[in-house]
Amino acid sequence: MPQTQPARGMRDFLPEDVRRRHYVIDVVRRVYERYGFEPLETPALENIETLTGKYGDEGNKLIFKVLRRGEHEASGEADLALRYDLTVPLARVVAEHRGKLPRVFKRYQIQPVWRADRPARGRFREFYQCDVDAIGSTSPIVEVEMLSAVSDVLLGLGFDDFKIRINHRQLLTDVLLYAGIGHGDHTTALVALDKLDKIGADGVTRELLSRDIAPAAAQQFVAMMTHDMRLADVPAGRGAADELEEIFRLARGTSAERHLTFDPGLARGLSYYTGAIMEIAVSGIGSLGGGGRYDGLIGMFSSEAIPACGFSLGLERILVVMSERGMFPAEVNTSGPDVVLAFPDDTAAELVLRLATQLRAADLRVDVYPESTKQGKHLGKALKYASERKAAFVAIIEERELAANEVRLRNTTTREDVRMPQTELVQFLSAHAASSSSRPSGLAPRGPDSE
Repeated sequence: MPQTQPARGMRDFLPEDVRRRHYVIDVVRRVYERYGFEPLETPALENIETLTGKYGDEGNKLIFKVLRRGEHEASGEADLALRYDLTVPLARVVAEHRGKLPRVFKRYQIQPVWRADRPARGRFREFYQCDVDAIGSTSPIVEVEMLSAVSDVLLGLGFDDFKIRINHRQLLTDVLLYAGIGHGDHTTALVALDKLDKIGADGVTRELLSRDIAPAAAQQFVAMMTHDMRLADVPAGRGAADELEEIFRLARGTSAERHLTFDPGLARGLSYYTGAIMEIAVSGIGSLGGGGRYDGLIGMFSSEAIPACGFSLGLERILVVMSERGMFPAEVNTSGPDVVLAFPDDTAAELVLRLATQLRAADLRVDVYPESTKQGKHLGKALKYASERKAAFVAIIEERELAANEVRLRNTTTREDVRMPQTELVQFLSAHAASSSSRPSGLAPRGPDSE
C-alpha cells in the first residue's frame, strides 16, 4: 500500500486550516492594498541561475533543484529550481518588465516557497510568504510606510505585544571593520550573528572562531553587538546612523512608532541587503517576519541600478501563534453553510435543487444532502451531516411539506423547528446571516479571482 502521509516537510490543509489561512491572508491583502501596493504572482519554477548566488552559501544549499528532463536526466544536472523566496523573482520581474511598470512600483505577493531544509517543529519545506516591496525610490518614507503597513496587519490580526527591531547593514559593516574583521569574512560573521537569539553570545563567538576569525576580533565584535549600543555609539561614519534616525523621526505618529526599536545585534543573514534591515519579534515567540533595503539586487538582472526595499511576514508562524493563543474569531473556526437542504425521495430532488439555486442567488451558502431521507427513515443521517458541517439550519422537506409548499427549518443550535412557506425561506435565512456572525469577516463573498 502506498503511504498516505505527505512528503516530509509538506502538509495537507483541511477545511478549518484553509479557512484560518484565508482569514489571515485577507487581512494582509486588505491592509497592503490600503497602502497602494498591487498584487503580483510569479512561477513556482525559476531558471536555476536566477536563484543561485543570491542567498549566500547556506541559502544556496537549501534551493530545491530540478533535474533536466528527458535524455539529460541521467546527467544529474539541474536547470530549474523551485522558488526559494519571493524577492529574487520580483527582481527578475522588474528587470524584465521595467518599461511596463510605474517608476515607483509597489507590490505585494502571497505565494508558497520551497526550501530543502531539515523538517522540524514549525519548520517546513513548503510554506507561504507574504511579501510587500517598493521598487524605485531611496527615500526613507519607503521604509516607514512598509513598517506602518506591517504594523497595521499585526494589529488587525490582534497582535499588540510585538517589537520592530531595526538596524542597518552599513552600520554592521562599520562595526565589523572596527573590530578587526576584514571584508572577506563579513558574510560569515553576519550569518553567525543572525543566530544570536538561538545560540547566545558564546555560541556566536565559538562559530566565529570555527570560521578562522581571530579571537580578539571575534570577541570584540560580539561584545559590541551585545552591549546596549546606541546610534550615537557607531564607531565609524554617520551615514547609516543618520538614515536610521530619519526613519525613527518619520515614523512618529504612525502605527509603527511605539513598536520600533534600534537593535545593533540584528543581522538578517541574506547577503543581498544593503541598507536598513528590520525584523518583527514577539516576546517568547520569536520572529514573525523581517526585511530590509536591497538596492543592489535588481542590478544583477539588468544594467540599471534600481533601489528596492521589502518585508516578508511569516504566515506559517503567525498561524501557529494565533491558534495557540486562541486569536481567531469564533466564526472562522465554526463557519459552515447557512443551510443544509434535505429531501424525502428522488421525486423531490429537482425541487430541492431549484430551491438551492434561489438561495445561492441571494449569496447564501447552501449544501444539499445528496441522499434522500426516505420519508424520515434516514433523516438522522442528514441531521448528523449538518452538524458535522456546522450548518446554521437544516431545511427538511418531506411529504407533508411538499404538499403544502412549505419547509420545516431546524436550528442546529437550539434544535427548534419552525415551519414556513418555501417562498419565505430566502428572506428568513438572509436576515439570520446578516444579524449573526456566521459569515467570517474577510472571507465572504469570495470572487472568482480569490485564492
